Amino acid sequence: MNNILFFGDSLTAGYGLKNAKAESLPALIQQKIDAEHLPYHAINGGLSGDTSAGGLFRLEYWLNRPIHVFVLELGINDIIRGIAPQTTYKNLQAIIDKVKLKYPDVKLALMGMEIPAFIPGPFAAEFRSIFRKLSDANQMAFVPFYLAGVAGKPHLNLPDMLHPSAEGYHIIAGNVWPVLYKIL
Repeated sequence: MNNILFFGDSLTAGYGLKNAKAESLPALIQQKIDAEHLPYHAINGGLSGDTSAGGLFRLEYWLNRPIHVFVLELGINDIIRGIAPQTTYKNLQAIIDKVKLKYPDVKLALMGMEIPAFIPGPFAAEFRSIFRKLSDANQMAFVPFYLAGVAGKPHLNLPDMLHPSAEGYHIIAGNVWPVLYKIL
């Protein structure tokens, strides 16, 4: 069995869902894997509130098991905390480097993030661009905006309007699956 590690924050963990073990993105991707009879096991390495620095700090724990596919979804909490996009980029690159060092043949996927529209200017563009730069530099499968089709839509989000509902995760899984399927 090949392991797929979904490594991220609350958007990976499934924050606020009634049953994250069945409704989070890793769980929904596992359902798609099972339907296709592929030899992969999805592991949810999401931690609510995590930043790129926090992810770098806790990565070693997750690398103690064989990893065949690494799906990285971190960065939005950096922006919420006012961390510079350059720092986020360096931390995410360090995570990628550690994964590749431990597992040279690992397949990589990056979940891009965008800043909400209420944050204007060059800061938002700089933040958005770090994900494309990382995916290009590391030849990673890439989903440009993890929350595409879900962000800002009340019926697809929890009342906080930051975290997807179970219905929202189905849309995210529909967007992510074709990208992951290609590398599986």
